[in-house]
Amino acid sequence: MSKTAIYPGTFDPITFGHIDVIKKGLKLFDKIIVGVSDVNNKSYLFNSEERIQIVKDALFKDLKLNKKKIVIVSFTSLTTDLCKKYKSNIILRGLRAVSDFEYEFQLAGMNRKLNSNIETLFLMSDVENQIISSRFVKEIVKLNGNIGKFTTKSTIKSLKEKL
Repeated sequence: MSKTAIYPGTFDPITFGHIDVIKKGLKLFDKIIVGVSDVNNKSYLFNSEERIQIVKDALFKDLKLNKKKIVIVSFTSLTTDLCKKYKSNIILRGLRAVSDFEYEFQLAGMNRKLNSNIETLFLMSDVENQIISSRFVKEIVKLNGNIGKFTTKSTIKSLKEKL
C-alpha cells in the first residue's frame, strides 16, 4: 500500500527550508501532496495560482524532482479535510527553531482533535536552511539583497518580477 503525506503551507514563496522538508519526506513516503493554502486570513505577495506555479518551477524545473512522487494542489479547507481527500493520515510540518515548536505543537493538537487518525510528523531542515523564512526572503529582495542561498533561480526570478 502506498503511503502519502500532506505538506501544507503558504509557500509565499517556497524556500530551501521547504524544499528540504519535501526531500526528506520523499525518503519516508511514496508521495507528497504539497498543499498550497489559500485561506483569506493572510495577505500574500503571490496569489494561489502564482504560488503553485512557483512551487512547480522550483521543484520540477530547477531541481528536477520526480513529478510522479509530488503533487501540488491549492486548498482552502482544513488540512484534515485535505488529508481525507487524498487518503492520507500524515501531515508533514517543518521546524526551524524552538520558537516554531509551540505553534506547531498546538496546530498538531488541533488537527488531532479534528481527526484522531491523523498524525503530524515534524521534520527539521538542515542547519544551513533553518534560518530561512519566506518573510525574510521577501524583505531581502525588497532591499535588493542576494537571496541565492535561500531559494531557487526560478523563484528568485518570480520575486524580482513581482517586486
